[in-house]
Amino acid sequence: MALHKISDFDPDYRSSFDDRDMKGYSVYSENDEKIGSVSDILVDEEGRFRYFIVDLGFWIFGKKVLLPMGRSRIDYNADRIYATGLTREQAENLPEYNEHDLVDYDYEERVRGVYRTPNYGTASTMGTMGTMGTMGSTAAAPIEREATLDATAPLDPSPSNTGYTAAASYNRDTYKYDDHDSDLYNLNEQNHQSLKLYEERLIANKRRVKTGEVTIGKHVEVETERVAVPVEKERVVIERVTPTDAGRPVAPGEVDFREGEVARMEVYEETPEIRKEAFVREEVKVKKVVDQQTVNAEETVRREELDVNTGNLPVDENRDRI
Repeated sequence: MALHKISDFDPDYRSSFDDRDMKGYSVYSENDEKIGSVSDILVDEEGRFRYFIVDLGFWIFGKKVLLPMGRSRIDYNADRIYATGLTREQAENLPEYNEHDLVDYDYEERVRGVYRTPNYGTASTMGTMGTMGTMGSTAAAPIEREATLDATAPLDPSPSNTGYTAAASYNRDTYKYDDHDSDLYNLNEQNHQSLKLYEERLIANKRRVKTGEVTIGKHVEVETERVAVPVEKERVVIERVTPTDAGRPVAPGEVDFREGEVARMEVYEETPEIRKEAFVREEVKVKKVVDQQTVNAEETVRREELDVNTGNLPVDENRDRI
């Protein structure tokens, strides 16, 4: 089964770990002896974690080795990974991981063989393991019988160690990580327990509730208005008076006796014209304004607190928040 660097398998892998990245985590032995730091992570084709690539850095510049997941204990609070049963000296003697070489079944078998082998990391053991670049035909031969190792046991057990048991045979075509080396690849649940403390919080929110409505309309009222219009009316006044020269003789030809109409005069009078026109009387503006006020509320909330009964045992408690 091919292995991939985690960023090649899933470029967005950090989102699966709450944006945390274990690359750069320091790797320590269980005795708080710094071994190196995580330079990368190898996952299989199903995305399951298989190895931390540990850069030994300061101790052996440029050398990298593989640490199976089952041999690790992750402390997220301290950004540390503890290599179970591994010392710095043993890490220095592990087969070297080369970025440019293929991580195939043969190379993994050499790595697994070291972790399975009692007293691994000693000079006598490493003399037959070699490095990936010098692996010969013997290393590539199928493994017929192997041993499984208790992941919690030191990697340099005493001869009386009984953690080894015979396992069924397998080869490069039938090998399965979880079936044949579950101790190397399954995280130790006892070392990775986690629990969550919960608390209740008051969540203030608002919702709009219709409390009523205001309608704006118009109606027409009718009333009688009176208006006075002065008008003029002509009339003919016939006034007959005695002239001052009444009795004076009239010369011949000055008199023109005739009958019929002798004068015409037009008579006018004004009549009122009453009509109605509409005028703007006033303007009404309708709008809404918001009055703000604070409504105080209170409610009881619950919060879980951690109770630790350590007896007389020392316990380190790391917090990243209060």
